Formats: sequence, C-alpha cells, structure tokens
Amino acid sequence: MASPPPFLSTFKYSDSLTIAGISFFTAVVCEAISWLLIYRRTSYKSLKSAIDKASKKLESMKTDSSSVLRKSKTKKIDRVETSLKESSRDLSLFKFKSGAVVALVLFAVFGFLNSLYEGKAVAKLPFVPLKIVQKMSHRGLHGDDPTDCSMAFLYFLCSISIRTNLQKFLGFSPPRGAAGAGLFPVPDASKNS
Repeated sequence: MASPPPFLSTFKYSDSLTIAGISFFTAVVCEAISWLLIYRRTSYKSLKSAIDKASKKLESMKTDSSSVLRKSKTKKIDRVETSLKESSRDLSLFKFKSGAVVALVLFAVFGFLNSLYEGKAVAKLPFVPLKIVQKMSHRGLHGDDPTDCSMAFLYFLCSISIRTNLQKFLGFSPPRGAAGAGLFPVPDASKNS
C-alpha cells in the first residue's frame, strides 16, 4: 500500500489535503479532456450560441406584454421553446462521449484512492451529521465515531465543488437556457396557469 509523500506524512491534515489535491488535479484533467472533445469544436460553439439566442428570445417574448394577438404569441413561444429543447438535446448528446471518458478517469482515480485509504478516517467533521449523511460520510470506516469522515465522502465533496467552480472559472458552464443545466431545473410557472 502506497503512502502520502514523506513531507506530508507528519502533517496533521495530510490525508485530507492529499485527497483535495488529487481531486483538484483530476478536475483539471477532466476539464482538459472535455475541452479536447467538446468545447473547442465549432459545432459546440454554434449549439451554445443557438441556445443562448433562443433563451434570450424566449425570455423577451414572455416578458413582452404588448402583443395583442395572444394565440399567435403562444404559437411563437412554443416554436422557440421547441427549438430550445432540440438544441439542448443536441448539446447533451454532443457531451455524452466526453462524459464517458471523464467517468472512466474518475472511476480509476476513485479506485486508486479507495485502495490507499480503505478503512481509514481521513478527516474529522466538526458536527455530527444526519443519519442519512452518516451512511455516506462513515462509509467503509470501522468504529462508532460519527464525526469520522471517509475518503469517499471527502473526495465526493471536493470533486463536486472544485469541478463546478473550475468550469465556471474556465467559462465551460452550461448555457443559461439549456435544459437540465442545473441539478434541479426550475419548472416553468406559465405552463401551470
């Protein structure tokens, strides 16, 4: 079993920092793969601009209340929404192949880290988490201390926060109007009324 570098082994937070560092490095590698397979392509750029234009047009059409003909306005809105959905679907299909490669990289890194830190608490939580969170944060650890944090939980938290912020920093976040751009898409209130 490999151990952290010697200069880190005497440091109190060496395991946590090693996992955070590996997570950061993995996020950079995954974004480089995504750039090579997706973001530098002209087809991605044209899809992204089409989504941005359609979402801006849809937003302006919904806020513009000066239209007298309500039926024709709703038909135009439906056409723009359909176009936006099609472009978003095309964008997600375009990103699919890169997602598979990125998933392979993440699985390999997770397997490597899991073999290094199996059964070892890598951090202490400053609180006692809820039971459902404890099942994730204490996964694979021996002992009854609920504030112990496993490698899987720390790596998961680091990966999500680092990769999301790195995507925003590099300008690779999904377009505003893309369907499923967020984890929990906001439902359209106008459809319910």
